[in-house]
Amino acid sequence: MCGRFALIVSGEAVAEQFELADTPFLAPRYNIAPTQPVAAVRLGPHSGQRELTHFHWGLIPSWAKDPSMSARMINARAETVTDKPAFRAAFKRRRCLIPASGFYEWQQIGGGKQPMFIQAQDGGLLALAGLWETWHTPDGGEIDSCTILTTAPNELMASIHNRMPVIIEPADYDLWLYPGDRPEDGLHLLRPYPARKMAAYPVNTHVNSPRNDDARCIQPLAS
Repeated sequence: MCGRFALIVSGEAVAEQFELADTPFLAPRYNIAPTQPVAAVRLGPHSGQRELTHFHWGLIPSWAKDPSMSARMINARAETVTDKPAFRAAFKRRRCLIPASGFYEWQQIGGGKQPMFIQAQDGGLLALAGLWETWHTPDGGEIDSCTILTTAPNELMASIHNRMPVIIEPADYDLWLYPGDRPEDGLHLLRPYPARKMAAYPVNTHVNSPRNDDARCIQPLAS
């Protein structure tokens, strides 16, 4: 799964990589957790152009009776995303890219779990594949929410965890964001990211608590 990640770059860097018309303000986030707001790039519902917005992390299907199920919808398995009622409509029409400086996973070591920070080999931004939905509240409001797609691990991740987030290459941003009349054409993008383009290192258990959101979360564990 993908249950924590970080975004610690400037709004200018995000605007440049995702070719946004406007430069957003982004405060550093070292420990983004489920049910918290996450920054995401989508096609504007009215403009049709890329825009950065914020979603509640944990997708609430449009047909849900209440938002309580969102905590169970932080991830969608790539292998079943076209079949699951909670995700199949969003896969066809409502996709997004979630910028990340890296993500966390907990590696089983002996009788405990060691948190690991996984990032791009060159330290650049990753674009996690996501889906989004709008849920209408009983009082007439709206909640926009999202989920992160996961897939089988690459060679690096296999020693850490049995799943990893789907990461979209810049050359494929348009194909992911613009599903068009043949959304199935994007299925081949839901594959493990090349291990040679990634790096991982252990970090302190400070990251275990979602209340901790500071630079200590990504500091390498002292050897």
